[in-house]
Amino acid sequence: MSAYTALSQAGYRAYTRDRTTLFFTFAFPLIFLVVFGLIFHGQTVEESGKPYINYIAPGVLSWGVGNAAVFGVGFVLMQWRRDDILRLIRMTPTPVSAVLASRYVLALGIGAVQAVLFVAVALLPSFGLQLDGRWPLAVPVLVLGITAFLALGVIVGSYAKTPEAVAAVANCLMIPMAFLSGSFFPLDAMPGWMQSLSRVLPLRYLNDGVSGALTGGGTLSDIGVACAVLAGFALVLGAVALKTFRWSDKS
Repeated sequence: MSAYTALSQAGYRAYTRDRTTLFFTFAFPLIFLVVFGLIFHGQTVEESGKPYINYIAPGVLSWGVGNAAVFGVGFVLMQWRRDDILRLIRMTPTPVSAVLASRYVLALGIGAVQAVLFVAVALLPSFGLQLDGRWPLAVPVLVLGITAFLALGVIVGSYAKTPEAVAAVANCLMIPMAFLSGSFFPLDAMPGWMQSLSRVLPLRYLNDGVSGALTGGGTLSDIGVACAVLAGFALVLGAVALKTFRWSDKS
């Protein structure tokens, strides 16, 4: 517990002192919200008749939270391993679980702030997002989504040996997934084969769950399915992350 506390405090201090990372973690999703919100302001999706903001806001929020989780832990693990920090930690009675749990708690905190800030901006009259009465259900969906994407980030960070490699691999995963999962473009307007392909991507279910909770874009059953699938992704990716975790580039 003392190791976990020390790592959590160190991670928090390092993150808050890096003002550039801190700024872009929260600003990046908001930039997409502003751009898409202004472009599609007042427009509706022809297939469903719903305003674009109902699709855009939950999707961009989901992508932003998942993106932060993947990049955050991926870069840290790569840097700690490259600088032999993980090797030094290994020489102490600190288990892998304490290292990953400290990053997990930090990722949850960042995701919570991201979500609150993002929704607050989306509710402004310029964007016009209207919250559904089931919005609290977005909390468990986001927690499960962050868990799954954090595990994916651990896998990326365990294999990548340079910052450029982390960025390349993470972007290759997250950017195509954003388009294929409906974060930037409504799935209802996509070809059938793309909608089918999206069903094997965790971001699709994070989008569906957050959309159903925030905007009423789905039934309670849909939100439950999204949570169940995200939990499955979290378990599978978490098992792979533990299996592939490396204390140094030599092991």
